[in-house]
Amino acid sequence: MNILVLGIGNVLLMDEGVGVRAINELERRYRFSSEIELLDGGTAGIELLRHISGRDYLIIIDVVKSGQSPGTVVRFEGEDVPAVFRNRISPHQLGLSDLLAAAMLTDELPADIVLFGVEPASLEQGVDLSDTVEGSMNKLLQGVCDELESLGCKVETLDRTFSDKARFWDTCEGYCLTT
Repeated sequence: MNILVLGIGNVLLMDEGVGVRAINELERRYRFSSEIELLDGGTAGIELLRHISGRDYLIIIDVVKSGQSPGTVVRFEGEDVPAVFRNRISPHQLGLSDLLAAAMLTDELPADIVLFGVEPASLEQGVDLSDTVEGSMNKLLQGVCDELESLGCKVETLDRTFSDKARFWDTCEGYCLTT
């Protein structure tokens, strides 16, 4: 099985960046079997078509307006996923909606699609997630890992605990210059 876990969002708009932050945390906290690729899609849209093409299973992580209380983690699958992005809350979701439509038209849409979404508390400018959405991160990550394990994939937990805000600069461990 060929699986893509795609986190999308704008890390400059607080909770809007939850998909990207989740990918960073998945990379930091877990080791996955070789059939799984994790991808930070940022605010990209149609240019992600080459990444989803040829996949058997697509898991998308993003912020979604579902009418639930802030921080609530929701799961959508199949035909419900493109429908979620018709109610856009940010410009990148227009790109994602177009991406899914293009993939469907070109017969490149994976057979199985799942969306893990988090109801935002704040979409204001800022590089940190809100405390409410930050508090949902463990549940979100566990949902994604459970989904992968249900597909028969191996997910190994690394000895790394989540200690503070999932800040962008915390994820460049070993790669960033320090002063």
